[in-house]
Amino acid sequence: MTVTVNDAIADIAADAWNRLVGNDNPVVSHEFLLAAEQSGAVSPQTGWTPRHLTLSRNGELIGAIPLYEKSHSWGEFVFDWSWAHAYDRAGLHYYPKLVSAVPFTPASSPRLLLRDRNDHATAAALLEAAISLAIDTDCSSLHVLFPDAGDLPFLRTAGLRLRKDCQFHWHNHNYDSFEEFLRTFSAKKRKKVRQDRRRVMEAGIVFRRLRGRDLEPDIWRTVYRLISITFMRRGSLPYFGLEFFTTIGATMPDNILVILAEYRNEPIAAAIFFESDRVLYGRYWGSDGQYDALHFETCYYQGIEYCIESGKKTFEPGTQGEHKISRGFVPVETWSAHWLRQPEFFSAIGDYLDEESRHIDRYMDAVGDHSPYRDDSGRNQR
Repeated sequence: MTVTVNDAIADIAADAWNRLVGNDNPVVSHEFLLAAEQSGAVSPQTGWTPRHLTLSRNGELIGAIPLYEKSHSWGEFVFDWSWAHAYDRAGLHYYPKLVSAVPFTPASSPRLLLRDRNDHATAAALLEAAISLAIDTDCSSLHVLFPDAGDLPFLRTAGLRLRKDCQFHWHNHNYDSFEEFLRTFSAKKRKKVRQDRRRVMEAGIVFRRLRGRDLEPDIWRTVYRLISITFMRRGSLPYFGLEFFTTIGATMPDNILVILAEYRNEPIAAAIFFESDRVLYGRYWGSDGQYDALHFETCYYQGIEYCIESGKKTFEPGTQGEHKISRGFVPVETWSAHWLRQPEFFSAIGDYLDEESRHIDRYMDAVGDHSPYRDDSGRNQR
């Protein structure tokens, strides 16, 4: 077997990479990662230096890890600032570090890309190579962010420590319509959702669904302007620029959905989603002003309705947001895995992660108590 460190995703054949990814993981596809790099959002200048690992046997790609050398912790959504500060106080360097992730995208998907998902030997060889690369490049650590559940046994066996967090996801229990979904709510919660939707409708706001092939450059400019307004209200710009979105609209059109809200034929808000056959991923939202309940409608209710109509099983709207609970989303475990070169820090962080995991369990139980579902609906279990 031959291990290669690739300094650009473009150095890896797209069809070979995508055969490992499969059809259900658009955010880790070659097209997504290529657009991120070629648009300049992911580069050494932005603190994301590609170090993608590939493993080949007799010239055939059998395994890979999307991997980056990082000079900071921005855009990861798994927070390790306190770890970096602890290193600094000890007179040690936390950066650079190696991170396996999809940049700026907190969506769970495979990080160990394997031709055979049960190939323990290839998984072990990839992780051994990643740890060796961290040592050889004087990186402090290796972090695998938002792996899917199938990766966890491999990561644990390789000696990485697992870190638990949670997001709020919606699950489709074969609903025929949005109204059937609402009937699983308690009367009070059902009334609140209907009030939200009625406020938007009575304001005269209408919605258009646009797939990648529908998104001409002028539409993308409008959508990007709207999400930029919302980012700028928080004091920043979007991680991805307009070129990234126009590129993926062209290269992966079947995986892009934009919900555009219009008032008197003028766009006032937009939400950008990625989708596979089974999952809808909510990613970016923006509006040109404050509109009653428009965020909930554009980002959540429209997404749920789309999932029901298209038969998708899961809707992952992104990180944080306890307000999602009352809209029918439930707490779901998410994971990361970590290896640190300094044994004393690795041991201390291991103890911290054990306690943090217990806290996450308590938190998930507590927020789950605020579920809108009727007790007899069978939807409260996480």
